[in-house]
Amino acid sequence: MHRTTDTPRARALSVTVLAVLSAMVATILATAAPSAAAGRSDGLSGYAFDARCAPTQEQMDAWLTASPFWAAGVYIGGSTASCRTTATDPGQPHLDATWVARQRAAGWRVLPIWVGPQASCSTYPDRIDPAPAADYAAADARGRAEAAAAVARARELGLPSRTTLWYDLEGGFDVTSDDCRRSALRFLSGWTLALHDLGYRSGVYSSVSAGIHALDNADNLSPGSYAMPDQVWYAWYNGRADADVDEQWVRGSSWEGERVHQYEAHTLASYGGVALTIDRNYLELDGGSRAPRRLTACGGTRIDVPGSTRLHLGDRGPRVAALQCVLRTQARYHGRLDGIFDRDVQRAVRAFQRRADLRATGRTDPRTWSSLFARGSTPLLKVGSDGPAVLRLERALRAGGLRSVEVTGVYTDRTARGVRRYQDRVGQAPTGVVTDETWQALQTGLR
Repeated sequence: MHRTTDTPRARALSVTVLAVLSAMVATILATAAPSAAAGRSDGLSGYAFDARCAPTQEQMDAWLTASPFWAAGVYIGGSTASCRTTATDPGQPHLDATWVARQRAAGWRVLPIWVGPQASCSTYPDRIDPAPAADYAAADARGRAEAAAAVARARELGLPSRTTLWYDLEGGFDVTSDDCRRSALRFLSGWTLALHDLGYRSGVYSSVSAGIHALDNADNLSPGSYAMPDQVWYAWYNGRADADVDEQWVRGSSWEGERVHQYEAHTLASYGGVALTIDRNYLELDGGSRAPRRLTACGGTRIDVPGSTRLHLGDRGPRVAALQCVLRTQARYHGRLDGIFDRDVQRAVRAFQRRADLRATGRTDPRTWSSLFARGSTPLLKVGSDGPAVLRLERALRAGGLRSVEVTGVYTDRTARGVRRYQDRVGQAPTGVVTDETWQALQTGLR
């Protein structure tokens, strides 16, 4: 993130903002019904990007179907945030409630970022008060005021309760400075407690060796002294797309399943013919993407078979039972799952092949198997997707000959590599994103 604006307006805000925000927090806390930040949205393990400002709708649409990203970070406010309207900066002309609603409806996870005062030992114009009086009470009050302001803005944008609001505390400050570190911790504790009172979840972005290290170290050495955020977003530019941490700075058990790793900064990326300068992130939030509880069907039948499985009249065995089960899911077979390829099974195969515009032989081949597995709804899929549609995709790819694809029900980088190989094979742009075009190719047995 690490992009800020030092303007006369920002310096003026640093003088007056505490009084204004304190009044705001009092108003909001008085009118909002307190509730714990409980409950979870759908878990997600996958890619996220954050750009300087909210992209246009056209840019978001292009990246939805061509990029690996399922989540987008966007600044929503704060005295130190860039993307504020100035004489030379248009600010956030695209960010409003309509923009947020459209992204969420399309499947994007919006990561709202608030960038207010920074560590007292930093060089930013607006800084956290380091006064230690009453256990850094001024820092605590400012953190609560910033939370109230962030919630007010989140509500304007239509972001629902239990959304995580991310506080951007830039790294590079001296964590060995007691007043600087402790005032930052007290500020972030106030931020978290106020967000919870207002029904939102707390997230903190910082360097893994600065803000996130300070939080984890305080929780380890003095548990309960500070309220910890629900989720963390850490800058660690090692180029590895994962949610791992360096245990030199953060314990491996801390925020497990609730992390975002910013692994590459300020890079130009182009997808679908649209170029943006972004930071790249890998996230694992709300426990991450989840595999379906059962990988079988029809009461326990295993239906994962290689596409080279050729079956015909008279065959017997578990692969025939798998075929009977898959045909049943397509409403083409209503007989017993007895593992016998009889005339009823042959008729069902032939009827399906006609429906799928395949050669109606009554025998199975890779095209038939691929089409059988792929038939159904055609949702957009990319890294992080999970559930029955992913199972259908993985089975269709394996049936078409891509045995490197694992059938897990979670769309991983390995799945994406298989999709790209398939897309290239059938003459599509190898994006690794499964669109209607890719589903149509699978459903017609192209290979």
